[in-house]
Amino acid sequence: MSDPSTASIVSTPPATMPTEAGSGAPVDAGLPENARREKPRGLLGDAWRDLRRKPLFWISAVLILIFVLMAAFPSLFTSGDPVNGALANSRVEPSADAWFGYDVQGRDVYARTIYGARASIVVALISTIGTLLIGGAIGMIAGYAGGWVDALLSRFADIFFGLPFVLGAIVILTTFNGAESSNTEWQIMGLVIMSLVVLSWPVVMRLMRSSVLATKEADYIVAARALGAGHGRIILKHLLPNCLAPLLVYGTIMVGSFIGAEATLSFLGIGLKTPVVSWGIMISEAQNYIRVSPFLLFFPSAFLVTAVLSFVMLGEAVREALDPKLR
Repeated sequence: MSDPSTASIVSTPPATMPTEAGSGAPVDAGLPENARREKPRGLLGDAWRDLRRKPLFWISAVLILIFVLMAAFPSLFTSGDPVNGALANSRVEPSADAWFGYDVQGRDVYARTIYGARASIVVALISTIGTLLIGGAIGMIAGYAGGWVDALLSRFADIFFGLPFVLGAIVILTTFNGAESSNTEWQIMGLVIMSLVVLSWPVVMRLMRSSVLATKEADYIVAARALGAGHGRIILKHLLPNCLAPLLVYGTIMVGSFIGAEATLSFLGIGLKTPVVSWGIMISEAQNYIRVSPFLLFFPSAFLVTAVLSFVMLGEAVREALDPKLR
């Protein structure tokens, strides 16, 4: 009797599958039950199977879930007022009444830390989505079209590559969000998001372009083109699903990077501003009291570092799961 075929190992044969000559039993009769029931998996299925086995993935995912809940429902974690305070409580140290103490204006640091997650995470998530959409679309067009279109879009992206991030953000934010501006909370957040997207999309564009260039001459793309598939179908049905893996990894890491970038801009006084509550603003306000009241700096910094590391660890876990060479 010959060995079972590979197809019989990864799929369950129908009841009418013929048996081997003279055996009277299905070809997978000698296999374990779980092997006979296992179905073929794609790239995402294999990645999810690997991710479930990584403690790093679960630790980072739980931390990210906590931060997302803090941003969406801060009242679940605190009933304090993050905006108003009493000067009589100025720089009172942590206690049972105020776990993280009070800041210079007598506001509850714990409440401000919890509510600060909303601005930081919202800015980072929307900036990441915008960067992936704009950079991914331009990279797809450049890589698929090639020729003068690719050269033109690549040189246009090089212009933004030449802009230093901090300098470009200073120019944009001081122009539209200067000290004399009267922008609302959401307008301030929108300007910060715009500056992050404008200065970051070329990286995603080059990443998508390289993925498309490596994929568009594959056999299944050539076969689809020979069968008469249009450009839209080739891009949406074949190219895009096979080029998303690098963007998913980079996008996850980018969220953590944007959280740190927003805090940096707010610390410099050109990012988010009052009445917005964010970790960067809290760190900026605490810089003059590091020696006498270090808790004002420690708690928002600890939350900021933990959030950034959570997204970076998740991105690293996803990268290892999607890269066949690292399995």
